[in-house]
Amino acid sequence: MAFPNYKNKYAKKEVFSPHDYMAYIKKRGRCTKFKPPESIIICYQSGLMKYILKKHKTTNVKDYYFGLYLLDETCGRVGILGNFGIGSPAAAAFLDELIALGVKKFITIGSAGSLQKNIKAGDLVLCDRAIRDEGTSYHYLRASKYAQASPKLISNIKKALADHKLSYVVGTTWTIDAPYRETIDEVKKYQKEGVATVEMEVSALFAVAKYRKVDMGAILTISDSLADLKWAPKFHFKKMTKGLETIYKVALSALLDV
Repeated sequence: MAFPNYKNKYAKKEVFSPHDYMAYIKKRGRCTKFKPPESIIICYQSGLMKYILKKHKTTNVKDYYFGLYLLDETCGRVGILGNFGIGSPAAAAFLDELIALGVKKFITIGSAGSLQKNIKAGDLVLCDRAIRDEGTSYHYLRASKYAQASPKLISNIKKALADHKLSYVVGTTWTIDAPYRETIDEVKKYQKEGVATVEMEVSALFAVAKYRKVDMGAILTISDSLADLKWAPKFHFKKMTKGLETIYKVALSALLDV
């Protein structure tokens, strides 16, 4: 049986759209005075969100559901969304809503597992494409192996990395729904293909962005490794924590580069 179950679903009209939902929210008195930023950083790590909120002055968009903040240093041009959990369905739904509110550019930042022995804890990976091994993206785009990042944001992120004098890898990420079902056979296969990382959101975000005609980029730092066909967690490494802080600064620079 093909997925989704309904053939060519990606080309069909939805019953209701994120614009319909946000219109309902505004009718209920929320987000009525919200001026959307030009860009948003999507952040999954709660520790990184705490760090950003501690080190940077922000304005909380209190009538939105979860942690949406405008970065005061950008005069409201860039916001950051976090504290909403992990996984493609939640990330895609919030992306849809923020697009409906008028945001046009996004960069997702977070940690990922390495599949390659030369990519170590704390290393930076700029994702140019993602393997669609999650379910969400197939409700938006025709079935294919990959979802692609925005060429414009790839260029902006590369420039920001160069400006910060940072070394990095450009590579493919493997996006999955089941972190405890990453099989040895799959890891071997993707290692041979040169796939750099594994995580849980990127391909869905690339797909939604393409469907909605907005720009989406992704930059990750390595938190653990499957490269030796066993799990090697490195979440506690200082280099990994520093990597999270670094990709935030890079994402901010890339989004402000107009």
